[in-house]
Amino acid sequence: MERPVTAALLGCGEFGLSLIAQARRLRGLRIVAALDLDTMRVAAALAEDGVPHARCDGPAAIRAALAAGAIALTERLDDLLAIPELELVVEATGHPEGAARHALAAIAAGKHIAMVSKESECVVGPLLAAKARAAGLSYTLVEGDQPALLVGLMSWAETLGLPILAAGKSSEYDYVFDPATGRTRWLAEEVASPGLAALMTLGDDPAATIAARAEALAALPQRTVPDYCEMALVANATGFTIARPDFHAPLARTPELPELYGLRRTGGLLDSAGVIDVFNCLRRPDEASFAGGVFVVVDLADRRTGELFAVKGIPVSRDRRRALIYNPSHLLGVEAPISAMAAGRLRHVIPAEGYRPVVDLVARAARDLPAGHLLAIEGNRHAVPGLDALLLPAAPARGEAPAPYYLAVGQRLRRPVAAGALITCADLDIATDGLLWRLRQEQDALFAG
Repeated sequence: MERPVTAALLGCGEFGLSLIAQARRLRGLRIVAALDLDTMRVAAALAEDGVPHARCDGPAAIRAALAAGAIALTERLDDLLAIPELELVVEATGHPEGAARHALAAIAAGKHIAMVSKESECVVGPLLAAKARAAGLSYTLVEGDQPALLVGLMSWAETLGLPILAAGKSSEYDYVFDPATGRTRWLAEEVASPGLAALMTLGDDPAATIAARAEALAALPQRTVPDYCEMALVANATGFTIARPDFHAPLARTPELPELYGLRRTGGLLDSAGVIDVFNCLRRPDEASFAGGVFVVVDLADRRTGELFAVKGIPVSRDRRRALIYNPSHLLGVEAPISAMAAGRLRHVIPAEGYRPVVDLVARAARDLPAGHLLAIEGNRHAVPGLDALLLPAAPARGEAPAPYYLAVGQRLRRPVAAGALITCADLDIATDGLLWRLRQEQDALFAG
């Protein structure tokens, strides 16, 4: 690429810092500035890696840092957007309302956008993309995160004429069963599961085996909010439906997926073809990880192709009519530069113009919640304790309709909500002048009907 895309990074967490490190090895992308509320932390990380940087308090200081070849660190977005050399912003704050505000400001300043913040995207992403498109700007999700990777894999399969029975991802962390100890580990949690030893093959009744595995590991979480959020983006980008509101989430070994993701009449889990789902990767310690990877299970043209794939070690169903095609890893900011470069120079974006609301990520009370209860995120999984996530058909956010999950975050309940009930818009004490609320109302109006 003759001239690199000049970009600013908004939000310097693990994703952002890995992007800065990788971009320094490329000719096609130059991260010239970074915004974060904790510039001291970012400065320390950059200093550790020997990256030239300067903390800047205005546009003049930012220009001086750029001239010196240093990354300009600031807490003020307006100062960044005032720099004419800046072409693209990478939004990676993970803050639902903040990310939307940053995207609007970038559009107003004529900057392309690479959106990493799924929390905002699953509430108003189609509207933000439409606004950027109307302004003649690129708006893209980024490879390095599962939604863009899966959309790309699905597009590749469809272009080849491979009908997709199921598409989706593995949950973010594997379930690692050690036959020597009879215990299963998930992150730092470990439980005794001696019964799994007899369940490591599907047998003649896959559905029964999957149910038994779930029961054996019932002490471990088997559904997490980020998986729902990511697959909401994929459904909205592709028009595919969700296999079921809470996903099948089977505990499955990678080679089993072609068998499991067939129709029920063939012994599979699916009521219909062309759906999105999440599975939990069950493996031994000596087997490769699938944590956070993406996949498609496709229908093959004939049995001979399935036999050929089987010889090549490609996972296929027992009847040789379905095959698994997968990418078992996502590389965060390390592989995000391609998306940024493609958007900034080629105007190639993921998703394409058909991006529209198909599903909403919504919340259901996991326990009785009292009036006045604050729905606040705890921990690093961007989840609210006491809420379960679901994916339901998209609907206008008003009245007794389910509230989008990240629209509810940070709000207080105006009335009690019983365990098992959906959190509705009417349950929330929402300030109607809030940016995310106003944008959602605008999106609902834009895509009505």
